[in-house]
Amino acid sequence: MNHLPNLALALCLFSTPLLAAEVFEVGPGRETELPRGKEADGIRGDFVLRSDKVEAVVSANAPLRRANMSTFYGDDGVTPGCLFDLTIKGSNNDQLICYGPAGHGQVSYVRIVEGQSAIESVTTAAKNKGIYKRNEYRVADGDQGVWITTTLRNEKDTPDKVSLKDDFTRFNETGSADTIKWYDAVDPADKGGYALVVLKVTGMEKMADDVELAPGKEVVIERFLAVGTSALQAWGIAASKREETKTITGSIVDENGKPVTSAKLIVKIGNSKVTAYPDAEGKIALQLPGKKREATAMDMGRPDAPVAFENDTFKVTMAAASRIRFDIKDDQGRSAPCKVMFTGGPGSPDPDLGPVMRAHGCKNQYHSERGDFTVQVPKGNYNVTVVRGSEYDSLVQDIELAQGAEYVFTGILKRSVDTRGWISSDFHNHSTQSGDNICGTDDRLINIAAEHLEFCPTTEHNRIYDWLPHIEKLGLTDYVKTVSGIELTGRRQHINAFPFTPEFYTQDNGAPVWDDDPRITALSLRRHQGENPLRWIQFNHPDLANDFVDRNDDGLADGGFVGVGGMIDGIETQNGTTTDILEGAPYRVSRKPGALAAKATQLREFLWLQLLNQGHRLVAVGVADAHAVYGNGVSGWHIYLPSSTDEPAKIDWAELSPRAKAGNILVTNGPFMTVTTPSGKGPGDDERSSGGTTLKVKVQCANWLDISRVQVLVNSRPEPTLNFTRKTHPQMFKDGAVKFDESIVVKLQSDAHLIVVALGEETFLTGGYGTSDWGRMHPCAYNNPIYVDTDGSGFKANNDTLGFDLPTMGVSADAARALLIKAGKMEPLPVLPPLDQPTVK
Repeated sequence: MNHLPNLALALCLFSTPLLAAEVFEVGPGRETELPRGKEADGIRGDFVLRSDKVEAVVSANAPLRRANMSTFYGDDGVTPGCLFDLTIKGSNNDQLICYGPAGHGQVSYVRIVEGQSAIESVTTAAKNKGIYKRNEYRVADGDQGVWITTTLRNEKDTPDKVSLKDDFTRFNETGSADTIKWYDAVDPADKGGYALVVLKVTGMEKMADDVELAPGKEVVIERFLAVGTSALQAWGIAASKREETKTITGSIVDENGKPVTSAKLIVKIGNSKVTAYPDAEGKIALQLPGKKREATAMDMGRPDAPVAFENDTFKVTMAAASRIRFDIKDDQGRSAPCKVMFTGGPGSPDPDLGPVMRAHGCKNQYHSERGDFTVQVPKGNYNVTVVRGSEYDSLVQDIELAQGAEYVFTGILKRSVDTRGWISSDFHNHSTQSGDNICGTDDRLINIAAEHLEFCPTTEHNRIYDWLPHIEKLGLTDYVKTVSGIELTGRRQHINAFPFTPEFYTQDNGAPVWDDDPRITALSLRRHQGENPLRWIQFNHPDLANDFVDRNDDGLADGGFVGVGGMIDGIETQNGTTTDILEGAPYRVSRKPGALAAKATQLREFLWLQLLNQGHRLVAVGVADAHAVYGNGVSGWHIYLPSSTDEPAKIDWAELSPRAKAGNILVTNGPFMTVTTPSGKGPGDDERSSGGTTLKVKVQCANWLDISRVQVLVNSRPEPTLNFTRKTHPQMFKDGAVKFDESIVVKLQSDAHLIVVALGEETFLTGGYGTSDWGRMHPCAYNNPIYVDTDGSGFKANNDTLGFDLPTMGVSADAARALLIKAGKMEPLPVLPPLDQPTVK
């Protein structure tokens, strides 16, 4: 017998390096080996676990080590020794923010386990109130997941109740099937999922959220965290570690045999329905226990199809999808980013195209970075609206769509509002890089482009970041400009600042640390990476009472954080779903349906108006502070800035910065308004004019917007003689794109700052936002003040508090109601008759 071939094969095998699980600490030069994906958070000093199936990151024991801002709040928000990233090897599809077995907190050390493909995170009893804690993370070739063993031991001489509850953030779709927890990717299109199975518990009868440990006793929990292309695939892998499973393969195709990659397979396991997704060829591979399962294939725009697992295989043929193909261009003939809103007609509900935090299908909207795209929707009757921000007229069509049919929607978006010399901007928005939301970063940029915002600084929570690579990847450089920046965040005042340069692979990309005193935070940001005269420092959703009136929150006026106004460049006066500029009061008292108590809401715009009269030249900024795409998306509130170019690619922050700092800003949720004096002065400028001035006011709106009132505020008070409405002055208002174009004479006997407010009192933003939260607002725009010096001695504030003391902190609903009643802004509550005396039997 000739053994030479076998010998040659053996020699070949030994000469070829065998795959082996490994672990290493990430140092300079190895950063490119970190896992990638939507939630990837690895930096230098972290530890990478890698096998032939998976790659993962365990966070190092470094100061302030955390995945991102809102992984957890509070003083224990750091998360060293936790699992930050886990993805199938080479897929670059991490969807995990942070997993902390049996909780998280400070640790004593994180290190590689000698001689093993494992990492241990240990918190000694001395540093953990007498409770020793150890987490071991281990990978092995052939296993599509991570083995995790947790040991907790009471080293005190008294018993103690110890929490075993895991920290697992953050997924929309989660559940438990046969005691195995599963987690589906936030965006189904990302096709990723996780599943966690507890395999063995020692030291207690069964798994629970906590355990009573006697002195010297310990509990050991052995788990397996699986990762897959879906929650169902991960669930099956996790189940295979506990019981026998079999491999099931199948495919989902259309009537022509082409893969339906957008479909999903829903399998019922116990009381839970778990989802799997086909790959690019329409194929699905699963491991499931050998039980009969109810399964259904679903895809938007197609009838559901039942699935039968026969001989461990299946093939589903789905009917053709009903769909709408869009070909939308701007009036320059370019394929245009845009947003589509679908409203169900008679007998047809609004379609639900996906989760609120993604662009390509969020509730009944679809945001696109291009004008040519296709959206699958169920058959039915629809009112379809295409919009592109508040400068463009909308396109509206009623469509009757048959099953399997395709309707082609073509149109040209007309830019009816002339904003030459101004660019639209928003200084405050977020994506999943911030941690307090799970909106994809690409989704945020598509949202920005679709709503026609031209300049948006990158302002992620506690992480210096740059959206430019995302903009370039999406092909949006001609539509959106950014500069890298940050929102530095803590328990109280949040502050935006830009520009900065990210220091990648370091904690928070090199961001400074927030301080409770906003002056220290502002100074830290001002000096970080060196002084920069272009740097913008902005108070976000400020509590102006705390910042400028009542520093200690004790209800007593103490001047706030004295001097802070001179350390910042602007404040957000609006980022909500209301229009309060003409409210005329510091509070709104309201009661939510079903609530037992009323609530007093401080109206930021009113306090801003009060503070202007105290001499604080606070530049007003309107922002969306967007965390989702539908609902809390961009462009509800935004601003306009003067610019020498109308081309986003040519926008230069070096030009915009001094204009923003000077207050040359219009705040709006839709209408575009210009306000100028005869000498050409505008928002934020000083005007020297005795006896008053004339304001040239022009308001423009796209066809889905309208205004009905223009009101001039003189020193923050609405001047009754300068209040113009469609009812009282119909000759001033028009019905085309230009709604108002008048010269308003403002007579003054003393210095005054002037603000013009344009408001649609009877209309809403529904035409541009549909069912989204922004649609509830009235159209509104107002300029930053023009400061008129009437005697040549320099502008002097008049110190008027507008009929109310400057608000302090902690005002109750009853106290606010009393103030409003006294000022005639609210009706007294009716006096109830006395209750009848109960009858004693």
